[in-house]
Amino acid sequence: MEIIEETFVGVAQEHHSRELPTALVPTMWWFECERTALVLGSTQSEEIIDRESCRQHNVEVARRRSGGGLVVVGDGRVVWLDVLIPRGHHLWDDDLSRSGTWLADAWSAGLGDLGLSDLVTHSGPMVRTRWSDLVCFDGRGPGEIFLEDSKLVGVSQRRTREWSRFQCALSLRWQPDVLSDLLRVDGFDVDDVRRSGAWIDLDVADVRRAVGASIRTSIGGR
Repeated sequence: MEIIEETFVGVAQEHHSRELPTALVPTMWWFECERTALVLGSTQSEEIIDRESCRQHNVEVARRRSGGGLVVVGDGRVVWLDVLIPRGHHLWDDDLSRSGTWLADAWSAGLGDLGLSDLVTHSGPMVRTRWSDLVCFDGRGPGEIFLEDSKLVGVSQRRTREWSRFQCALSLRWQPDVLSDLLRVDGFDVDDVRRSGAWIDLDVADVRRAVGASIRTSIGGR
C-alpha cells in the first residue's frame, strides 16, 4: 500500500497551517520547529498568554486547528508527528473514542523497541483535571499513552469528511516552569502540572525510525 511520509522543517504556525493532501493516501508528516513556540488549541483565548514574557524568551505564539490545551514545541521538547488516514481505509473508525487505538498500539510497539516498557494507553472517556483545558499534557484522552502518571504521547484529532488527522506529540523534555513563565492565568500553580508530561532520554532519529516503521506496518496491514 502506498504511504506518503515527509519531514518539514520550519516554524510552528506554518506546520499547523499546512493544508490536507488532495490525494487520499495514508500520510505521515514529521515536523521540526526551528524556533520555540507556544501553541494554543483551536478554542483557547490569547488572553492567557503573557506576550511580553514570550518576547523576552524569544517564543513564538501559534494556534492549531484541533482542540485541546497548550503545548510548547521546539528545542527538542517533543517529537511531532501528524498521521492522516483517509475515509475508507481499513483503519478508519467512526467512533472517535476508539479511532486512535491502532495508532496508540503502533506508538507503544515502536517505543517498546527503544526500551520503554510498562506503557499504558488510556482507553476510556476523556478525563479532565483542574488544568486539562489549559495544558494539553494534563488531561487524559482516548489513545494517549502514559509512562507511570506522566503523559508520554498526547494526541489531538481533527476530522473532515475525507480525513482523520491525528496530531501526536511525544514528550521528551517536559518543562512546566517554562510554560508557566509564558502564561497569565490566575491561580495557576506550576506544581499542579509538574508530572503531567514526561522526560525521557531518546534520540529523535531513533524515535522516527522505530515508531515510523511500526505505524507503516499498521497502515499497510489488514
